[in-house]
Amino acid sequence: MDKKDAKIEKIRHSLSHLLAMAVLEKFPKAQLGIGPTIDNGFYYDFLLEKPIEEKDLAGIEKRMKELIKQGIDFKQSFISFNEAEKLFQDLKQPFKVELIKELKKTGSTEAGEKTRAKATEASLYQSGEFIDLCAGPHIANSKEIPTDAFKLDRIAGAYWRGDEKNPMLTRIYGLAFESKNELEEYLKMIEEAQKRDHRKLGVDLDLFSIHEEYGPGLVYWHPKGARIRVAMEDFWRKAHYKNGYDIVFTPHIGKSTLWETSGHLGFYKDNMYSPMKIDKDKYFIKPMNCPFHIIIYKNKLRSYRDLPLRWAELGTVYRYEKAGVLHGLLRVRGFTQDDAHLICTPEQMPSEIKKVVDFSIYILKSFGFENFHLYLATQPKEKSVGDKKMWDEATEALKNALQEMKLDYEVDEGGGAFYGPKIDIKIKDALGREWQCSTIQFDFNMPDRFQMEYIGEDGKPHQPYMIHRALMGSLERFFGTMVEHYAGAFPFWLAPVQIKILPVSEKHLDFVKKLKEVFDENDFRVEIDESNDTIGKRIRNAEIEKIPYIIVAGDKEIESGNLAIRERGKKDLENIKTEDFIKNCKKLLPKM
Repeated sequence: MDKKDAKIEKIRHSLSHLLAMAVLEKFPKAQLGIGPTIDNGFYYDFLLEKPIEEKDLAGIEKRMKELIKQGIDFKQSFISFNEAEKLFQDLKQPFKVELIKELKKTGSTEAGEKTRAKATEASLYQSGEFIDLCAGPHIANSKEIPTDAFKLDRIAGAYWRGDEKNPMLTRIYGLAFESKNELEEYLKMIEEAQKRDHRKLGVDLDLFSIHEEYGPGLVYWHPKGARIRVAMEDFWRKAHYKNGYDIVFTPHIGKSTLWETSGHLGFYKDNMYSPMKIDKDKYFIKPMNCPFHIIIYKNKLRSYRDLPLRWAELGTVYRYEKAGVLHGLLRVRGFTQDDAHLICTPEQMPSEIKKVVDFSIYILKSFGFENFHLYLATQPKEKSVGDKKMWDEATEALKNALQEMKLDYEVDEGGGAFYGPKIDIKIKDALGREWQCSTIQFDFNMPDRFQMEYIGEDGKPHQPYMIHRALMGSLERFFGTMVEHYAGAFPFWLAPVQIKILPVSEKHLDFVKKLKEVFDENDFRVEIDESNDTIGKRIRNAEIEKIPYIIVAGDKEIESGNLAIRERGKKDLENIKTEDFIKNCKKLLPKM
């Protein structure tokens, strides 16, 4: 962390304490949860004696600014766990007492608060009369905080320690920066992000819906959204065949024995749906596709001459996500992974990794994402399989591939899957926000668990290497990302309706229908607006729908044979021959 980051971290942490001070003045009986820093700000959790509303934030923010101007010192001290426990019992702060008991027992807490302690002592910070269990760091004095560079942002609910069985707390979020300009720039970005919100645009453009009453986190694709999805899938299939993949299809459920063998019931059960009983056996709906691909591999004896195998599937999976984390298309319970598994010999593995990294970048660029960053995720500290030597060798292989390709990357310590290290590719959208997409995961666990073999050149059985990969991650998440990246104005090849034709009057309808047939023959997605609205209103409607091209057809167009075309984002109508327009449109299709 550089000095600038360290300074804003201290400011944000100190603001969370000032927030708690202001809230306690307004609600003296409030029980305090945790108050950490987050990207772009801070929050604090409270159990309040009465509900708080968004309109109350202005008053709390005003009081925080008054406290800042008082020049309050932030002082750290250490006391024994027993003293700390009694202190917060006297202050009637049961959540803090719970954290201290955990610190006393283990020396650490998983509550999210950045607490740390000496062997027998708890760290406290005092600001004025307010005392909090906290490791810091904090600024020395409140006057170091610029009063015009922070803002209380919103209110949300949060279960204590993220457990639905615990009380629901009120979480107050705040934004904080080092200067007023930085705050204003961020607020402008947030305003633009709200306009681009895929949940709003999904409704406005009639792309998809999610119905809580019939199943949270489950997506209903509407006709226009489905058209985009089909375009995505068609491109995906062609690209995979061209890059040496075969496509497979596998079941949606499997017996418990399959998931026991794969290790999912041991390492992933909390994210799996409850089993269903069929013919006295337990079946689980699949959270991943990989075990099924392995079963296909084991269907017959394989030779080294058969490898590498590259098997891809647009496989729909289901994972149990807590209701509180579901978010439009970005966090769902049912989604389709653009999944593939590469099965190869140890000698083939380095070149296969390079090929799949290249393929990932090609796919992302084809969808218009030019700005991306790579991360090398290493062995998790908990819940991983395989010995350290295997992890080290696999991690080194992924690192060497990235270095040989001369690609910049960062190391994500402990970010690997339970079965192996991975390369993550994150894209940046039009607003500079980072999204997780492509994942390339090394796996030495499942080949061993399923006893996968191939007959080597020496005539003896050997265990193959296996690489999991998803290029878009999931169609749902990638689609939601694209909606926000393009603000719903999809490039021509993805737009659900590429061309909208507007006849000036009913007498021009025959010409328009024949024109549509020409476009249909060229596989363009075309609609005719035959409504009784004025041409001006029909043009505005098409612009609201973000149609790439609008064609107005009247007497002049019929006589000349040229088309009056309005391109999205432009006001001038361009006259062009039909065949030339078709040629231009075909140039906008992705290169294979």
